[in-house]
Amino acid sequence: MSTRPELSEHAATTIRPFADDDWVRVWPIVREVVRAGDTYTYDPGMSEDASRATWVERPPGLTVVAESASGGIAGTAKMGPNKGGPGAHIATASFMVAADSRGHGIGAALCRFAIDWARSEGYAGIQFNAVAESNTAAVTVYRRLGFQIIGTVPRGFEHPTLGRVGLHVMYLEF
Repeated sequence: MSTRPELSEHAATTIRPFADDDWVRVWPIVREVVRAGDTYTYDPGMSEDASRATWVERPPGLTVVAESASGGIAGTAKMGPNKGGPGAHIATASFMVAADSRGHGIGAALCRFAIDWARSEGYAGIQFNAVAESNTAAVTVYRRLGFQIIGTVPRGFEHPTLGRVGLHVMYLEF
């Protein structure tokens, strides 16, 4: 499973399944993003063990990494069913990109990968449950890739510097 989406020359060149020994390089990305508290609804004080348990998906889900030509991890994504039971036909996905790799198309490539994966796995669409409206880079990428904002929880996200901002639910139907 690898793809070579449209990426800049400084960006990752391969998206591949997460391997257990990748965690040592994925953890700093997850730690940085979660501790910033400005994009995810995760507790900024979440431990490494809790972070790994949350981020690394078990089947039928999948966790992947975006690996640069030099072997560094530029980003990571996780995907799987949004809910169980009667909601299991809708996928969800989450993405994190290393600070020094942002702006090079990594997040968009990971999102395209998740869309392709969800289609190939037979899902009817992808739902993002909690996209902070202040995360304009992500909202822009998701909209460009066909997602629609289907609702916003007013002041549903406590941003560390902006205060309470809206929390979007975004959806792409296949």
